[in-house]
This record gives sequence, C-alpha cells and structure tokens, in this order.
Amino acid sequence: MRFSSIVGGVLAALPVFTAGLTLSETTGQALSAFGKRSTVSDILTDIEDAASCVACNALLVVLKVLAHTGNDNFVAVITEICILAGIDDADVCTGAIGLEGPILAHDLRVMTIGTRTSQLFCLTVFGLCQWPDIEAYTVSMSAKPDTTRPAPSGESPIQVVHISDIHVDLSYETGASYNCTKNICCRPYTAADEPGTTDYPAGAYGEHTCDSPLTLEESLYSAIKTLVPDNAFTIFTGDVVEGAVWLVTDTEVTNDLNDAYTRMKGLGQAYAVVGNHDSSPVNSFPPGAVDTTITTQWAYDVMSSDWSSWIGATAAAEADSNYGSYSVLTSQGLRIISVNTNFWYKQNFWLYEDTMERDPSGQLAWLASELEAAETAGERVWLMGHMPLGKTDAFHDQSQYFDQIIQRFDATIAAVFYGHTHQDEFEIAYSTPAAPTAETAVMVSYIAPALTPTSGNPTFRVYSVDPVTFAILDYTVYYANMSSPTYQSGPVWEKLYSVKEAYGSLLTPPYTDAAAELTPAFWHDVTVLFENDDDVFQAWYARRGRDYSYATCTGTCKTTYLCELRASQSQYNCGTVSPGINFKRDTSNSSSVESTHSDCEGSAIIPILGAFTADGVTGLANAIVQQMGNAWLDTAVPANYTAVGWNVTSS
Repeated sequence: MRFSSIVGGVLAALPVFTAGLTLSETTGQALSAFGKRSTVSDILTDIEDAASCVACNALLVVLKVLAHTGNDNFVAVITEICILAGIDDADVCTGAIGLEGPILAHDLRVMTIGTRTSQLFCLTVFGLCQWPDIEAYTVSMSAKPDTTRPAPSGESPIQVVHISDIHVDLSYETGASYNCTKNICCRPYTAADEPGTTDYPAGAYGEHTCDSPLTLEESLYSAIKTLVPDNAFTIFTGDVVEGAVWLVTDTEVTNDLNDAYTRMKGLGQAYAVVGNHDSSPVNSFPPGAVDTTITTQWAYDVMSSDWSSWIGATAAAEADSNYGSYSVLTSQGLRIISVNTNFWYKQNFWLYEDTMERDPSGQLAWLASELEAAETAGERVWLMGHMPLGKTDAFHDQSQYFDQIIQRFDATIAAVFYGHTHQDEFEIAYSTPAAPTAETAVMVSYIAPALTPTSGNPTFRVYSVDPVTFAILDYTVYYANMSSPTYQSGPVWEKLYSVKEAYGSLLTPPYTDAAAELTPAFWHDVTVLFENDDDVFQAWYARRGRDYSYATCTGTCKTTYLCELRASQSQYNCGTVSPGINFKRDTSNSSSVESTHSDCEGSAIIPILGAFTADGVTGLANAIVQQMGNAWLDTAVPANYTAVGWNVTSS
C-alpha cells in the first residue's frame, strides 16, 4: 500500500483543525454551538477558524448534505477541490475520486453526525479526532484447555518460502520515465515520459519509484527455484495489483489476478490471501450486511478459481462464499487458515455504517470456529492474512477482538503471517499487552517484506520449519541489491541475513541451536537487545527497510518502533493521530515516527481530503459554487442536525 485514499486526502485537506479533543468531551458543548447556524454557508463560516474534532463533525454535516444530492454531485465537488488546489494531477483526482467517492458518499448518507462512527471517520479521513475507547465485546469460544506449545521435534526441518506485495505492473515500460508526478512511475503518462524522450529512462528490472515489472517477478520465481530447491510450499500474503489506483477497473484487476496466479503456479504448491489492492476500487470490501449494489464478489470468484488447483475444490468454494477466507489441511498435516483482514481495516470505507459491526461478515466467529475444530483434531495451524492487526491501519476494536482469539488458541497456532507494510518486521502478542515481558509473550506474527521496489530492495523470506510442530526455527531473507551497477542486466539474489545469525548469536546466552524454535519469548528478548544495543537496533532498522535507506532512527522514532514490535493490538502500538495526513510518495528517505502507516494503504482519496491547509473551507465553498451554484450555500440545515438518527433528506 503506498498511495492512501485520494478522496480521503481531499476531504482531509479541507479546513485545518487541530486534533486533541475527543468527541465525548465536546458533543454536548462545542458541537451544539454550530447548531445555531441554519445554512451550509453559516456552518462553513463557523468552522473556518475552529480547532477541534467537533469542527470536523460540523464539516461532515456539509458533506452529508452534499452527499444527499447524489453521488455525481459529491464526486464532482471533491474532484473540483482536488484539481483547483493542485493536490494531485487532474487525471488522478478525476479517476480516484470517481472510484472511491461514491463509497464515502454512502457513508455520509447513512451516518449520524456526532457518533462513534463519525469520530472514526474524522480520525481516518482527516487525521482529526482521537481513537474512542474500545467497545466491550467477547468472541464466543469454548474454555481454554490446559495446554502449552509443543516442544520442537528435533527432526530435519522443511523449507517454506514467504512472498508478499508483488504489485506487478503490466503497464511498466522499460525506458519510460521513472521521475514522474504520480505515486508510481515507469509508465508513459505524457509524451515527455515516453521511452526515447525522457532523461530518466526506467531500467528493465524496476526502479524505486515504480511497481514491479514482469521481469522482476519472473526473476523472483527463478531465484526461489535456484536458492530453495527443496521448498515444501510457498505462502503469499497478498497484493497482486499495482498502485495506479485511480485507473483500476474490475476488468484490469481480474486480468492482473489471473495473470499473476498463473505465473505463481510455477513455484508449485502455494497458499494465498486477499490483499487490500486486490479489488476495484482499492480497499473496497463491503460486508454482507451493507445495503449496496456494489460488490466484490467478482474478485472472490476470480481468486477462488485461481487458488483451486492449490487448495482444492472444497476450500476454493469456501473462499468464494466466505469473502476470500478459507481453511485447508496441507499434505504435511499443517492447517492453513487464510483470513480476509480487510474487514478490520480502517480504509475499507464500507465499514463506516451508522452502527458499525463488531464482527463484519462474521469473520471472527468463523475463525474461532475453525481454530476450535483444529484444536479438537490435534492440528497445528498457520494463520495468514494481509494486514497486521497490530498496525495503525487496524481498527482498535477488531484488533482487540482478534487478539482474544490468539490468546485462546496460542497452543494451536504455530505462527501468524502477514504482509501489507512492505517492510521486514514482526509483532509479538502478550497475555499482558499493556505490560509486555518475555514471560507473557504468547505469539509471533511474521510480517514479510515486499517484492515491489517502491520502498526498498526486492525481497523474499525462507523459513526453516519443524516438520512436526510447524514451529519457525529460523528464517533467512534474500534480496536483490538495486544499487548494484549490474542490477539492470539481471538481478542477483543473495542472502541478506538470517535471524539466529544476526540476533540469536548476540543474546546472553546465545540462541543459535538450529533445532530450537524462535519462540515469542525469544523475539521479546530480541527487542530488549534492540533497546540496549543501539548498533544492533540500527542494523535491524536498515534491514526493516530492505537494506535500502541509510537513515537512522533514534529518540522517539526508536521508542515508537520498539513499541510497535511489542504490539499485536493496535491500541498499544504508540501510533499517533495528526491532522492533514498525506500519503503521497515520500522521496526524502528520512526517518519519521509518522511513517508508521503501511506502504500498502492504496486509497487515494484520503490525501486529497486531508491535504488542504490554509484555504480548505474556501476551496470547498468555491467548488460547491462551481458545481451546485451559489444559491446552494444557502441550503437550510435543520437545527437538530446533531441529533442521533437525524438524516438530511434530498430535495
């Protein structure tokens, strides 16, 4: 994920407010103060100099009135804002808002302003409002038996490959400009970008400003066959489709998925998950209970068909009918459970219903049921998803509910696997998440680095796996160094590091036994090593970025990343919310605490809505006048617009 929602970006760019007040502190006070105004123009005047989460909610009233005039008007106004303010290229504004705008308009029409839903909407889209407290909810599960993680078997390990976020761009052109104004380049967007005319010709195997060319994907598969000839199977944690999210269509995504999975079959047995880019529009995964004619079923149809030769007809049928999630037993006796994490992703704007579901599409209940069946059968489980549940991308509530399941089945689940961030990372779950220790560490999530070069060197992992317990004994990361002068003649894939060699050897006592599991306690001890030895931490930080950037991470940056590593619940990851978040490509290579969002967010509308600074209200008013006419600013808004259940009715 790299280019966050454009519509969100435009909306977030509207007026500048300062975050800080929670909705509960102000709903009965400041928000009601805006209620004295009776027209759209009055509200815009009031919020121009306001500074709070409440002002954001007042702005939502205007956007809600606009949304009730229809999707076309809503899209046209936000597009006009984007273009007039120069937030992005006109074609990006038009395409991205045209795709994502109707979803946000739907949200606004069903939303009651001044509620938990509008608070979360303001948090995600505008970087305003803070996280509300988690709503209490208990996932239904049987009592936890008195069991522990099994000891390693000591038998010869098997090898398993982990790839993620390949983001293959079938429109990549060698020789096209790699220096463009879009979030991904190496396409001839303009005549000046054409091969033979640009001063920045893209190489045959990719550039850091572009998604993966087909040649790089083929090089990856060739390297896996050469370096891991005994690969038992491959896991792929999602995101096939490239990042030109303003151009994607159902047809293109279908072609990209079919094309990539056909080539991936050359690796032999594999298991895959649904990525947030693997739909159109990006991040669009409506839960079953949402009343809309827009559907993602076509994407589930495509992926389940593509996966059927790997997982069999029964599991493929389950994936097709269960929103891309499935459970299957491997030939080695390992249970693979692949879950669609997009139902817990804050940029899936279909989730912002008036009353938000605690368990959209019943995915938590399904997961608990599958794990209970595996526990009863004495099976060990690998749990796979795309988005790590400890990251800032995950709703706090669903992250905590998911962790209930992890805690309950920590003796059955051998490990959890994710992608999405594009970085080489891990997360630790604790039975005491607010006070993490080695003694209370219960689970490890392995977050794989990406193939796409947009945020580092192309990379993949190889796990050494106990063939009986399916515990992770070690892993090695391989990469292709794009800085090599011979890279564009053909990538050379080589070892970057292995865990026990890089970190286990530095622990006291050393942890290097090839047969020993990389336990949750081991990984906690590694974070303590990072804490106490800054040289080791900086080496990890470079590896996290796929050995691409020479930036260092000190002070708050370091403490925040340590906090992230020790958080499988997103409420504990030390992430902060700030106004005007813009997710466009950052070419500075500088470290930043605020860059803790995933590189795979995809949504282009958020930076549009969030990028306005000084003239946000003026820009909105001008765009409204251009599309709706000056008289529309005098549209009357009922005095009780903050009341629960109030909805603007279209005229």
